[in-house]
Amino acid sequence: MPRYFVELAYDGSNYSGWQRQQNAISVQEVIEEKFSQVLQEDIKIVGCGRTDAGVHARQYFMHFDSSENLTEQEHYGLKSVQPKDIAIYDIKLVQNEAHARFDALLREYKYHISIIPSPFNRKYTWATPRARSLDLEKLNIAAKLIGSYKAFYPFCKANSDVETYDCQIKEIGWVVDGEELLFTVSANRFLRGMVRMLVGACINISEDKLSIEDLKQAMENQTRLETSYSVPAQGLFLNRISYPYIS
Repeated sequence: MPRYFVELAYDGSNYSGWQRQQNAISVQEVIEEKFSQVLQEDIKIVGCGRTDAGVHARQYFMHFDSSENLTEQEHYGLKSVQPKDIAIYDIKLVQNEAHARFDALLREYKYHISIIPSPFNRKYTWATPRARSLDLEKLNIAAKLIGSYKAFYPFCKANSDVETYDCQIKEIGWVVDGEELLFTVSANRFLRGMVRMLVGACINISEDKLSIEDLKQAMENQTRLETSYSVPAQGLFLNRISYPYIS
């Protein structure tokens, strides 16, 4: 059966996350229903990873198998039938062994905190009065320490079903970008809820609610942080995915 890779983006505001769920609407469910409708067959898609409820994706990849090669009209139909908060950018025929999740080399997330609250960006940044008092130097000291480790049990949601807590962080840090504080982290993989908890830990360090020594001890011993914080979902974007065969 022909296998296709799909590049897309979505606004996660109205979804319970990427993954199909029993009692809530998800991005995966909507796309599978639309694709099945256009292609007149039961389409199951595999995404490059999960995103939590309310989290957005500027770039996302998924794959699916079809019983036949897609026609030009079907390509157009798959792109045009999506709701306004989901955009299909490209659909490529790939080798049957290609896998959207397992073949990804790098995933990059960005978290946006608005320094100046605005009624126009409330769905896509975390607008908090605390932003003005956050210390950029302390934020980056915390980020640098986190990036020096390879195991991240302290930053994984409880009851997560994973075989390993190891992740290879490639980049991590904070910058001021116009009217925003911007956190960027890239790695080969991420644990459930990890990025929002990383942001929360950096903020707790900046606000002296958590010490660098406490953070270091938790990472060294792979134990939970006594003061743990997961920031709101709307400021988080899955920003970029890299594959060996997609430029």
